[in-house]
Amino acid sequence: MRALKILFVSPEVEPFVKVGGLADMVGALPKELAKLGHDVRIVCPAYGSIKRTGEWRALDQPLGVDVGPATQWARTWQTVLPGTTVPVYFLENHDYFARPEVYTGPWGAHEDNDLRFAFLCRGALALCQQLDWIPDVVHGHDWTTGLLPVMLNTTLRATPLGRTATVYTIHNLEHQGYSPVRVVDFARLPLGEFQRDGIESGGMVNLMKAGLYHSTKLTTVSPTYAKEIVTPDGGFGLDAALRFRAGDLVGIVNGIDDESWDPAHDRALPAPYSAADLHGKALCKAALQRHFHLDVNPVVPLFGVVSRLAAQKGLDLLAEALPAIMEKMEIQLVLLGNGDGRMENTFQWAAQAYRGRCGAQIGFDGKLARLIQGGSDCFVMPSRSEPCGLTQMYAMRYGTLPIVRATGGLVDTVQNFEEGQARGTGFVFHAATAGALADTLGWACATYYDRPQEFAGLQQRAMAQDFSWRQSAAQYVELYRWAVEHRTGTYPA
Repeated sequence: MRALKILFVSPEVEPFVKVGGLADMVGALPKELAKLGHDVRIVCPAYGSIKRTGEWRALDQPLGVDVGPATQWARTWQTVLPGTTVPVYFLENHDYFARPEVYTGPWGAHEDNDLRFAFLCRGALALCQQLDWIPDVVHGHDWTTGLLPVMLNTTLRATPLGRTATVYTIHNLEHQGYSPVRVVDFARLPLGEFQRDGIESGGMVNLMKAGLYHSTKLTTVSPTYAKEIVTPDGGFGLDAALRFRAGDLVGIVNGIDDESWDPAHDRALPAPYSAADLHGKALCKAALQRHFHLDVNPVVPLFGVVSRLAAQKGLDLLAEALPAIMEKMEIQLVLLGNGDGRMENTFQWAAQAYRGRCGAQIGFDGKLARLIQGGSDCFVMPSRSEPCGLTQMYAMRYGTLPIVRATGGLVDTVQNFEEGQARGTGFVFHAATAGALADTLGWACATYYDRPQEFAGLQQRAMAQDFSWRQSAAQYVELYRWAVEHRTGTYPA
């Protein structure tokens, strides 16, 4: 089959700019697609915070972007994804992208986010025309690129881009991108699109809804999440639109970069280790205990948390259960994260109240996050909702058993332990309650102390899982071809 031309349009791309898991996907999936022989390119805003290290060059010709009452202009910078030949284009425009932040500033969400990301969508398509490179598929991500398929279906339908298919990935349906109607005129879209069976919701433009209605095919980041979002409980008001498009919706689990996340070669760890030789993991555990001023004890089970402190992540359940856990179980607990102020205070209090057994660091530190993955025995992730989740996959890669709630991608990636059956890669609970979480922590603790051989078997099975992007990339290629066939009536063979 012939190679495809695939354009990724995204507000984030690792390692240049990252807010969440979206950046990880956009920084990793194109690498695997390129290895399969496809022509993949990425367009992202040139935020003021991006550091231009390595080989960057500005394209000679300025880029005209047809938005607003008169054409606006951008400068295009080009570099590559590190370690690849995949081109990454950054659109520089002082009015929209000079500020350092992606979505929010010191006073909350930027009031012109609708205009900023409409400019990104139209600019990415204008760049394709300027380069005389017409993609087979444009792959957009979340609400920031919701207007892109609308543009291809309306004002650009009669251009060479009119045959380009679109794949639209929902990373988190909770964030939908509401905008005043002004964005319709700004993006030069037909006002007739502003209707209930289109881009309108509650008298405003819903950018996520625009992408759902207009994209050729839809994906989300796990099969279970794909099932959850078509229900009233999980659809955040868009379940009806998603049920309407259910035949075009596919759940594909995100992968991880298994070269970067490899305990045998991770330079952030004080000692390397592998499934065949876990000696280095014990050294990582000791280093983690010293970092948080815990008792350096190789025998006690150490539970780790790396998370945004928010109710969606279920960290309020852990905060509520913490006194009972620390007083009834012989364990240690460390946490790295920030977010809700009350939760921050609770975990800081616990670090003082249970000194030597509990540690908390507010904020984020990438190197420390890797040490927690490598040095912990179990990883706690009690999310109320989790479209995919990556940290549970990182944990298993590092032989750290995840304790997760049965939701979204956590169900699709963590196999529940079955005692005496040599099955499972972690511990799964269902009820979103502090009691259910505490009981599951107790189950993991009892397994660690009373059935060490079964605990070791869980570690071996967890480390043997293949969470690389290779499998997911093959599924995306098939989806891209399906989208092209749907758009053009011709399967690209």
